[in-house]
Amino acid sequence: MRSGARREDIADDGTAAVVDASFEVEPGEIFVIMGLSGSGKSTIIRMLNGLHEATAGTVEVQGDALTGVGSARLRSLRRDRLAMVFQHFALLPHRTVAANVAYPLELRGVGKTERLVKANEILALVGLEGWGDKLPSALSGGMQQRVGIARALAADTDILLMDEAFSALDPLIRREMQEQLLELQRTLKKTIVFITHDLNEAMFLGDRIAVMRDGRIVQIGTPEDILTDPANDYVEQFVQDVDRARVLTAGNVMERPRPRVDASAGPRTALRQMRDAYMSAVYVTDRDRKPLGIITDRDAMKLVRAGESSLLGTLKPLPQSVRDDDVLMNLFVPSVESPLPLAVLDADGRLAGVIPRVTLLAALGPGPTSTEELTVLPEPLPSAEIDAVLDAPGIDPDAGDTVPASAVGSRSTAVGAAASEIEGVR
Repeated sequence: MRSGARREDIADDGTAAVVDASFEVEPGEIFVIMGLSGSGKSTIIRMLNGLHEATAGTVEVQGDALTGVGSARLRSLRRDRLAMVFQHFALLPHRTVAANVAYPLELRGVGKTERLVKANEILALVGLEGWGDKLPSALSGGMQQRVGIARALAADTDILLMDEAFSALDPLIRREMQEQLLELQRTLKKTIVFITHDLNEAMFLGDRIAVMRDGRIVQIGTPEDILTDPANDYVEQFVQDVDRARVLTAGNVMERPRPRVDASAGPRTALRQMRDAYMSAVYVTDRDRKPLGIITDRDAMKLVRAGESSLLGTLKPLPQSVRDDDVLMNLFVPSVESPLPLAVLDADGRLAGVIPRVTLLAALGPGPTSTEELTVLPEPLPSAEIDAVLDAPGIDPDAGDTVPASAVGSRSTAVGAAASEIEGVR
């Protein structure tokens, strides 16, 4: 294959399980490797912990080579740098839950009392407090997988390797475990390499995702990148059934907050901006772009007529707001309840953007995730242009619309002809 042969060209001699797969995992991220059966994803994770030797290239762990090292060095790296969570739990059936969790500490020579105390602390962390003296057979599948995660955490390594860790679980338990992993990650900040064949799982868990096919990595990117900008037809077909509402966030689809009125501006400024934007209300923010409320065109007009110079006395409360990292599935109810395009706030509470309802709906299908450049309906004609037509000489602005006699006659004739035709059918 170094000379350019394809995978299928060497099928009679063997299998190239992984070909030209290069990537770097950042500290503290969840890096998901996903693909169909036979894509090479499980082979990669076995190379990462030294179970398989790479025939070309190198594997490095925190700058130290894993390939080509002796067995003693390899055991040291596994013990101190890497912890593994397996698909089918791999618990020792004759040991208690606490003893299973404490096993990595036992290998390091930690005393029994100390390691059991540590094991029970970690069991509480994963929601299994009080189960330490039970055997694995007394636990459900989901609970056994929590024990597997607790054992990996007890090793206190910076890196977790998870090989389809939740694939053997029922869907509801799997979702619960995924959410618990993310909750633990927010606290522990481990570097996690997670293997899966489930694209929705990859999208939910991954900070970045590597998509594999036939031993090669065909795309690496964030869930949003892979969903909205697939590298080729294979990836595009792969993601076509993904639940976009669980992947895309408010920050992915929001539009510029236009118009936005600063609280220091007067009602005339607010009224002009609403007129120019063809809107009946706008968000009002302070100088740090933190929303204070909304003002309507009617309230602004009352202030102008009253000679007022401040907006603050008539602001209505902010109707609804969401965070920029909220997924779309959490935005539908707030969007329905908000009279304005939904306000999107950043981590500091500043107005980062807005999401009109049409944008939220458009984001659920293929194509652009923003409708900012799309025209749903023609813009209204300027008021001055309409006034000029209505005020033109010879036109009574108070007169109603009339239908020309010729048009009435034409319609009557057509109706009469249609009636005759119906009589003929009868």
